[in-house]
Amino acid sequence: MAEAHQAVVFAFNITDQGVEFEFDHDALLRVWASGVRAYKKWYARFKNRLRNGIYPAKPSSLLTMMLVMIFATMFGNDLSFGYVKQLNPLLVRYLGVVPPHDTYASCALIACILWLLVVLIYKLLIGQMLAYHGWMYEARGRVSRPTKVWAVLAKTLLRNRRPGLFSFQNSLPRLPLPSVGDTVRRYLVSMESLLGDEEMLEMRRLAAEFQVGFLNLGRSTGIARKLQFYLRLKSWWAPNYVSDWWEEFVYLYSRDPIMVNSNYYAVDAIFVRPTRIQAARAANVSWAMLQFWRRICREEMPPILLNDTVPLCSWQYERQFATTRIPGEERDYLMHLNDTRHIAVFHSGRFYKVYFHYGNRWLEPCELEAQFQRIVDDKSPPAPGEAELAALTAGERKVWARARKDFFRRGVNKTSLDAVERAAFVLVLDDEEADYDPKDDSKLDHFAKSLLHGNGRNRWFDKSFSLIVFANGRIGVNAEHSWADAPVMSQLWEEAVITYDIVPDTGYTATGHCKGTPKGPVPNPIRLQWDLNDACRSVIASQLRVATDLLNDVDLHLVVHRQFGKGAMKRCSMSPDAFIQLALQLAYFRDSGGEFCLTYEASMTRLFKEGRTETVRSCTNESCAFVRAMESGASVSFTCGAVQLNEEVVRLLRQASEKHQTMYRDAMTGKGVDRHLFTLYVVSKYCKTQSPFLEKALHCQWKLSTSQTPHGQTSKMDLHKNPDFLSAGGGFGPVSHDGYGVSYIIAGEDTVFFHVSSRVSSDK
Repeated sequence: MAEAHQAVVFAFNITDQGVEFEFDHDALLRVWASGVRAYKKWYARFKNRLRNGIYPAKPSSLLTMMLVMIFATMFGNDLSFGYVKQLNPLLVRYLGVVPPHDTYASCALIACILWLLVVLIYKLLIGQMLAYHGWMYEARGRVSRPTKVWAVLAKTLLRNRRPGLFSFQNSLPRLPLPSVGDTVRRYLVSMESLLGDEEMLEMRRLAAEFQVGFLNLGRSTGIARKLQFYLRLKSWWAPNYVSDWWEEFVYLYSRDPIMVNSNYYAVDAIFVRPTRIQAARAANVSWAMLQFWRRICREEMPPILLNDTVPLCSWQYERQFATTRIPGEERDYLMHLNDTRHIAVFHSGRFYKVYFHYGNRWLEPCELEAQFQRIVDDKSPPAPGEAELAALTAGERKVWARARKDFFRRGVNKTSLDAVERAAFVLVLDDEEADYDPKDDSKLDHFAKSLLHGNGRNRWFDKSFSLIVFANGRIGVNAEHSWADAPVMSQLWEEAVITYDIVPDTGYTATGHCKGTPKGPVPNPIRLQWDLNDACRSVIASQLRVATDLLNDVDLHLVVHRQFGKGAMKRCSMSPDAFIQLALQLAYFRDSGGEFCLTYEASMTRLFKEGRTETVRSCTNESCAFVRAMESGASVSFTCGAVQLNEEVVRLLRQASEKHQTMYRDAMTGKGVDRHLFTLYVVSKYCKTQSPFLEKALHCQWKLSTSQTPHGQTSKMDLHKNPDFLSAGGGFGPVSHDGYGVSYIIAGEDTVFFHVSSRVSSDK
């Protein structure tokens, strides 16, 4: 009731002497401050849109052009080629502009038109420059003439420019739509090493039926032509012909639990420990993450640039904070807020609402620490069912959707659920400890499992991400996957943890607490209230059983490989990613008793507007030839991390590596296989058309699902100065019941982290 009284801004009473008004001046000031803050954010967004719309030009250049035009005309030099004299009578007649102001207005108008024309041409040139990807295929020391011209053009157009986060969005090219013939050809080649002769013959027959009437001129008849026609219309109309359907059908329509099956995790920098105080670590990292969000909103953060020149799409950053996946009976949807002032905190089975923006200012890390410490010190018991409440987000999506309708539509439950779902992110102050011990591998495995799924009831899996801080100060993240891909979270992790939180003498005192002193009154954390009846608690219990069965079926290991790293791989003149992918092919071949499998490696397509991922089919004819040669008895020895093989194996190794690099580049530049087949399949369902080829192609199991976590996306990391400032990366659950999920991060010259997951119940 106290909160209800505080929420009243004014009240009135009707008496025999009239109407008496009572105002809460503090509340009115808060309302005024909220309005001012909203106006400032609106103005900032408007200014950023204007800046991005004219980038790389600046508004000051328009003023300069106007002044030049006016002064030149005043001194008898008509730079408009006579258009000023033609425009003057029109301004006088229709607008009543009096001379000599008509001349000034004409000069300003013509200068504005010329300026807009120059900006348009400039942006078109940048767009054409970004559409060229030939530079990715160039070998070092052998650069073609087109690439040289492109490099000169890029340096000329973008020299000394300071782009905002979204400055290049309007200039990025659209994801190109491959021809059906090229995609089918690449698909068939990728399956040659996996199918027997009869199976391959059948697949070629289905592919030929799918392309009935496909002509050399690039035109087709039949189902392929029909599906491609609609897909081409979408590629012309939509910013990206894949991304919205990928988000919708791969993620949001899935009714399986998102815990393990969809969400992924990230691990602390395990070789350093800035503090052992849980509240202090939580406060410092939370504050750094919120500052990252602040830079996103203000667009003060530059986009990621490949080779310091080519920008990546920044679209996915928009929903990194204040985003929640809302369950639905048929499909989920994402709720995103442009602004919020609090985070949700979970500790010892209790939920809290903690303000990070209070009194018209952002709170300092030491002030956040004070709030978090109060939560840690709170020994009050959770409400009945509250400790297991998060299990609703870990179980079946349809069950959670129905429970949300039945038990969280009104009253205190709705208010508290809104506080969680509308938070910037969720902070979990865990009761357990997690750590790295080079003498005990099980501790690191437990660390990873705690981040991936916890105990099924202490992680809010619907949130865009949850920051998890263990009792001994170790940290990690659990992230929902539908809103964005792992590199976006990886950059947040780098900027908040690697380049700020763990840097000595930056955020902590000698005693391990956050630096600084409170600058004003610190609000108390608000304990969220729940009224969970027996029926609701019964649903929670059933969801917890589903989650428990699922997490108990996960076998997860985090391996720290420090014998050699990318330094040795590069000395062998090999791509580190290709090296590891070939090693994984060899490992799977040995583990499976001499079999190969369909292998998925995620590649990004952020060179294009609203790009997300594409699949690199890492199991190739070349990789299989290398693996067979390795297993044929060729001698192998390891010396100081350098691999020594016979000449034939070396030749096959390099051939397989070059093939993998080419496929990776093809995937990045829109010439992949799987996203095109996926969208063709979606169109076929809309058209109610059956395609045996698409059905078979899209229902093969990825028994080896792999992903490389990027490291050092920004220039802020200095591993030569701080070699232990290494992110341990992150991982995910197995995609196939009989397969493996392998995530790796090439973290330094001599360190690689592997996150390997599988099903305990698998019989293979």
